[in-house]
Amino acid sequence: MFARYTFSHPERAAVELRSALPARIVEQVDWSTLRLEPSSVVDEELRETESDLLFSATLRTGRPMLVYILLEHQSTVDRWMALRMLHYVVRTLDVWRKEHPESELLPVVLSQVMYHGVDGAWTAPRRVEELFDLPSAEEAREPWCAWVPRFEYLLDDLTAEREEVLRARTGPPLVQLAYLVLRYGRTEELVEHLPRWQELFAQVFAAPEGEGALRVVARYLIEVGSKAVGEVMWGVLRSALDSQQAEEVMKTWREEYIEQGHQLGWKKGRAEGLAEGQAKGLAEGQAKGLAEAVLRILGARGVSVGDTIRHRIVSCTDVKALEHWLERALTATNASDIMEDG
Repeated sequence: MFARYTFSHPERAAVELRSALPARIVEQVDWSTLRLEPSSVVDEELRETESDLLFSATLRTGRPMLVYILLEHQSTVDRWMALRMLHYVVRTLDVWRKEHPESELLPVVLSQVMYHGVDGAWTAPRRVEELFDLPSAEEAREPWCAWVPRFEYLLDDLTAEREEVLRARTGPPLVQLAYLVLRYGRTEELVEHLPRWQELFAQVFAAPEGEGALRVVARYLIEVGSKAVGEVMWGVLRSALDSQQAEEVMKTWREEYIEQGHQLGWKKGRAEGLAEGQAKGLAEGQAKGLAEAVLRILGARGVSVGDTIRHRIVSCTDVKALEHWLERALTATNASDIMEDG
């Protein structure tokens, strides 16, 4: 999964942990010792929807610490997350005890949820004691609180952050792009935001293993975004990279989804169809998707499109012309500008 791919690397995970941990704790951790643990204690049921990552680190005093990260991928807020996280922490400690039978003390385990769902801000209780049926009056409630488990998980709610705030987080280009992709990937705002990330796409590509990283990013965005996202992604990549590089980034995704017969973006032909029929379907789907993408980008950028130009865009079947218009739409200040030399 995309989030797991991004944050399974200790250097990138450290960026995320630093963003959610209190400053006084961040100062006590020797971040150079952060490493990904090879095993996991998460249920198979959870593996289908979330990514679990378990890291270990050492405090500057030399004391060991375990950091358990659950990257939340659900489209809805889970009211019982505090109880689930407590369960994972206990299981993690059980495993640790078996591996360290000589120890008389347990390591500190920090648990964190990264949320980027589509239902708005995270509203589930973060303290497990809030899940118990206790008297509502404060004076009657207090005596009972001593007898229920007390536990709280850290939360990084990306849905509550603006783009400029996420961009201000320090870290490798892939981490900065990942925050934006996770924040806006499932929203209608994605088409508007994508053109502003061209420089980040180029920086990710220039980094070691950058082409593979961009393939993961593109695949995730196209899978979770609207049908126009594939075309906008293509235009952004062609602006950030050269045409051959952009084609290589998108190649794997395009081939896989043609084979599986998916109808996403410009690939609307069915894999099991005859070659002639498939070619026609692909061309029609590509032209339609490109036309929609051009109009979406112009609209998101506040560029007015008259009826004449709109008709010319939606009725165009020349894929190369539409691709040219899509690139121009990313920077055009007037709708007629995209038609020049087109």
